[in-house]
Amino acid sequence: MRVRRVQVNYVIIRVALCFAARYFFKKGRYTVIKNQHQINDEIRDREVRLIGENGEMLGVMSARAALEIAEQADLDLVKISPNAVPPVCKVMDYGKFKFETLKRQKEAKKNQKTVEVKEVWLSMTIDVGDLNVKAKQTLKFLAEGNKVKVSIRMRGRQNAHADLGVEVMNKFAAMLGNAAIIEKKPLTENRNIIMIVAPATK
Repeated sequence: MRVRRVQVNYVIIRVALCFAARYFFKKGRYTVIKNQHQINDEIRDREVRLIGENGEMLGVMSARAALEIAEQADLDLVKISPNAVPPVCKVMDYGKFKFETLKRQKEAKKNQKTVEVKEVWLSMTIDVGDLNVKAKQTLKFLAEGNKVKVSIRMRGRQNAHADLGVEVMNKFAAMLGNAAIIEKKPLTENRNIIMIVAPATK
């Protein structure tokens, strides 16, 4: 009776742990890093083409024989080209390989810059002083590698004189000099005139 009770409790605990694990992983509270390659005993192909630790071709052989070679070198057998015929495997330190891959991914992500689109508003009656302030602000955005959307909102009778707004845009673009390229020329969209400038390529 006691043994049966222990077995029942063991089953209940296992079920509870399974549900808890599914809950936490679904909520994203933990990150599980799975092997992206088949390694060692997971490789069950009849034949594989084996590459040695230093990149030398060791030929076609059974997966068992390839695994024995990897074990003799105290390394792992890793399937690197599963769709090849036969699949290609390599002898390597898989833990070190994963570490270096993760490190490269982090470095690439670190060096990857996100380009934002900033926005600057002008007006058809803007004075030279304010235009200079807006130009300096835009140059700062461009220096940071961002694009800038320059907008003018036309009000009332200004809608009949969109050409004046385009002139303001062209004057503004000239003030940016060689630091900017016009990615989208001034165009009228409903009641707005919109221009997009981007950092000049170095």
